[in-house]
Amino acid sequence: MAPHPVVQAIIDLSAGAVGGAACVFSGQPLDTAKVKMQTFPTMYRGFIHCVTSTYKQVGLRGLYQGTTPALMANIAENSVLFMSYGFCQQVIRFTAGLHSEAVLSDVQKACAGSVASIFSSLVLCPTELVKCRLQAMYEMEASGKIAKSQNTVWSVVKSIMRNEGPQGFFQGLTTTIAREVPGYFCFFGAYEFSRSAFADYMKCDKDDIGVAPIVFSGGLGGACLWLVVYPMDCVKSRIQVMSMTGKQAGFFKTFTTIARAEGMRALYSGLTPTMIRTFPANGALFLGYEASRKLMMKQFD
Repeated sequence: MAPHPVVQAIIDLSAGAVGGAACVFSGQPLDTAKVKMQTFPTMYRGFIHCVTSTYKQVGLRGLYQGTTPALMANIAENSVLFMSYGFCQQVIRFTAGLHSEAVLSDVQKACAGSVASIFSSLVLCPTELVKCRLQAMYEMEASGKIAKSQNTVWSVVKSIMRNEGPQGFFQGLTTTIAREVPGYFCFFGAYEFSRSAFADYMKCDKDDIGVAPIVFSGGLGGACLWLVVYPMDCVKSRIQVMSMTGKQAGFFKTFTTIARAEGMRALYSGLTPTMIRTFPANGALFLGYEASRKLMMKQFD
């Protein structure tokens, strides 16, 4: 028996929260390196130099700066994302004239994920803003861009409220949405395509392909997302971190400024730790989501 739509939404939200937490715990140090390299591309020679320098400067905790807002960001984003993903699938069934239990194609699911990302961006932007600022705080102070670092979540939140007001939490929202919409089309599209390929090869249902294929499919989805949207993510990180020094230019002006002054290569700074992180982190995300969702759905069989 299919659960009531409200119960289904709660299941999707809860499973998304589990997946989001798993994603953070499996990839936070590499995410920290990514943000540092995006914001200060000339300060580090590469991924290894960034990680070792951070460890020497601040210790192991430096690689876990921003873990609390990262947890908040990922749990909030993935809860809303997967809840909206389920809702958007129903919208696509309705617009396509399909019944409510019809199985969607991989492309239709990719479209549902793309639309769902708009809703998740609204909760992701404020929490990711705090996370990025915490992760790049040492570099902002070392480069003389700010006089004194704020090294706790609460100090960063208070600073934003005092200097920028509530709207300050949405610095980079346009860029976040511009990143999420195409990115999550590729994310869910690659994930569902990979699961379908495994199911065909193993001659079983997509929900029964096992742990390793789910982890691989999640990692593939994450890799496709980042390869498509990485320059936009770099611009977003730059806007969110540099807005600490005053009003920051918008997406297009920041993009062209980076491309002209630093070259296109700067827009891909930090790609290495991102691609290393994407398989364990996104594999853990989908494994956590699928396993917890399956467990909860069993109660209605």
